[in-house]
Amino acid sequence: MDTCERYRRVIEWFQTSMPVAETELHYTDTYQLLVAVILSAQCTDKRINMITPALFEAFPDPQSMALASVEEIYGYIKSVSYPNNKARNLHGMANVLVEKFGGKVPSDIDDLLSIPGVGRKTANVIMSVAFDKPAMAVDTHVFRVSERLGLTTGSKTPLTTEQELVRNIPEHLIAKAHHWLILHGRYVCKARRPDCLNCGLTQVCRFYSKK
Repeated sequence: MDTCERYRRVIEWFQTSMPVAETELHYTDTYQLLVAVILSAQCTDKRINMITPALFEAFPDPQSMALASVEEIYGYIKSVSYPNNKARNLHGMANVLVEKFGGKVPSDIDDLLSIPGVGRKTANVIMSVAFDKPAMAVDTHVFRVSERLGLTTGSKTPLTTEQELVRNIPEHLIAKAHHWLILHGRYVCKARRPDCLNCGLTQVCRFYSKK
């Protein structure tokens, strides 16, 4: 099976089996989405959704978070992974939004990457989810599932995975494909025990064909 055929069949399956695919993080505006995505690094969306309601009530906008201390922010997020670093990043993020971007989350990737706590994956999530741009955020799920399915070929870094996926997925589907791969990795193609018996992609999956 060549690359084009593999992508075609994978995309067709997802379009039929997962017509609605979106982030599982809870948010009401772009600022809240940015906060949630920064917090979600190496932490589950379920945990983030548990702690963000109180955090957003205390700091409903960048201005209020910028005025808070790192210690105050830490008090609301101490149950997530790496809370000290994330508290500092959230405080820095809020200050940059206020001082540099008028309290608004920018839609330009270079501007996003200038914000504390925002790496390429986070920037691409904001670009695709908040601004509906064809950006492919590569987290551990996307990296793993893409390689197992055979959508990527020996990719060594998230960036090369991103580039290969963007090159082969139709532009209008890139943002949704990000969620397809994440959700498939989260619930079916798990890291330690992929649930191949309940996967509809075994006929095109490179990993399954080698079992």
